[in-house]
Amino acid sequence: MNRHQLESTFDQQAGTYDQQWAKLAPFRDGIHLLMVSIFSRLPHNARMLCVGAGTGAEIQSLAERFPAWTFVAVEPSPGMVEVARLRAEENGFGSRCTFHTGYLESLPAGEPFDCATSLLVSQFLLDPDERADFFRSIAGRLKPGGILVTSDLASDTDAPHYAGLLEVWLRTMSAADLTAERIQQMRSAYNRDVAIVPTRSVEAIIASAGFGPPVQFYQAGLIHAWYCQRLQGGT
Repeated sequence: MNRHQLESTFDQQAGTYDQQWAKLAPFRDGIHLLMVSIFSRLPHNARMLCVGAGTGAEIQSLAERFPAWTFVAVEPSPGMVEVARLRAEENGFGSRCTFHTGYLESLPAGEPFDCATSLLVSQFLLDPDERADFFRSIAGRLKPGGILVTSDLASDTDAPHYAGLLEVWLRTMSAADLTAERIQQMRSAYNRDVAIVPTRSVEAIIASAGFGPPVQFYQAGLIHAWYCQRLQGGT
């Protein structure tokens, strides 16, 4: 799926995205709970970069926990940006947020960030080199030692257990009131538009992009999450 298709897809979903996936919020909330602990030793006035911010859920979680933090949200879907902006304004942290409609390469240069998040984003980059470049661009925006939290769908799709895991996952997705047709579309998209690769492959890609060894801190079904630190010397 190319950039235009992704932007169009998420634009169409923006207005109802949070409501659509509300029944599956425990997946998101588990990552957010642990993410707060991972970031808890950063400066009280840390600057965070949120790549692929979506509707701004992780920014809200961190803004509520860290009242002096500021955030830069990068999101290519204008519809998603508007939902995230409204969320920030309605919950009282809008003045601490800067929203950039676009991609990381078009974000103006600025002071390096203390930390970054990228949740369920890099999985849409099918080419491993492009995926490595994506993480390298995040590393380039972080201070040495800055922390990245990232998550993606991951599994060894050639392993005997994958078929069973996928069936359980898709049944779980149906809890979001998705039609049988939509579930079948999701199954097809996993084969065509999502780079579901073994966790060791994701970790190798991240580590090749200027980060220390990723630490997996979360798994729920196909979702895996890691944290890592930008190396002192970069890539």
